[in-house]
Amino acid sequence: MALLGDYHTHTKYSRGNHAKGTIEDNVRAAYDKGLRQIAISDHGFNQKLYGVRRNDIPKVKEEINDAMERYPIEVLLGVEANLISSQGDIDIIPEDYDNLDIVLCGFHRFVRSTSKREQFSFILKNIMCEIFHHTSKKQREKNTNAYINAMRKYDIDIITHLNHACKVDVEKVARVAKETDTLIELNGKRLGMSDAEIMKCYELGCKFVIDSDAHSPQRVGECHLGLEAALRLRIPDSAIVNYNSLPTFKKEKRKKRS
Repeated sequence: MALLGDYHTHTKYSRGNHAKGTIEDNVRAAYDKGLRQIAISDHGFNQKLYGVRRNDIPKVKEEINDAMERYPIEVLLGVEANLISSQGDIDIIPEDYDNLDIVLCGFHRFVRSTSKREQFSFILKNIMCEIFHHTSKKQREKNTNAYINAMRKYDIDIITHLNHACKVDVEKVARVAKETDTLIELNGKRLGMSDAEIMKCYELGCKFVIDSDAHSPQRVGECHLGLEAALRLRIPDSAIVNYNSLPTFKKEKRKKRS
């Protein structure tokens, strides 16, 4: 498979030494590996330990522009937003969309939720479910509704590592992903979905994006786990938006309509 874009990469702007490289490091790695497009998508603002700071976004934007002057590759500014409540809230405010080219969203530990109750019943509860390898039917339903509400409330381009650390009814999430034109990620280093769940997404008409989830420049463009799943399941090329083509994300689509 000839992947032309990688939209899930982290840099040193994900604080706490969580990711290792600079923006230029990631861009250079992407260019050296033959990619035509990359997104810098550091962790969202409510991530307590390693989220990007909102006031750092202008610097991120400046470094992206500098990198594009040095390398003939398109660089998008994104964020991997956090799902922060069972109501489908994410850590994005309307003003953020002015700066962001792309919005990814996934569940992560150690995020600041919307209330103490949500911190316990949604964030901590899912952490405990992961530790004990068991998610109740009630919690799975709550998680499913959170993703569904998020996709309907926000312009989200990509759902990252679905079913990892936050178990859901994949079929229900996939139906709304199709409805809202939201891409389902086949993550290069962690797949929470079974083969049957991936195939259900495809059968329902979802589109996939294969990303690296790189936390170091060396990992940019390294999407083996996602690629292997697509090949094993014989997912058609046309269902993978960054195979031999470049996707158009929601912000660009809005520009074209206006």
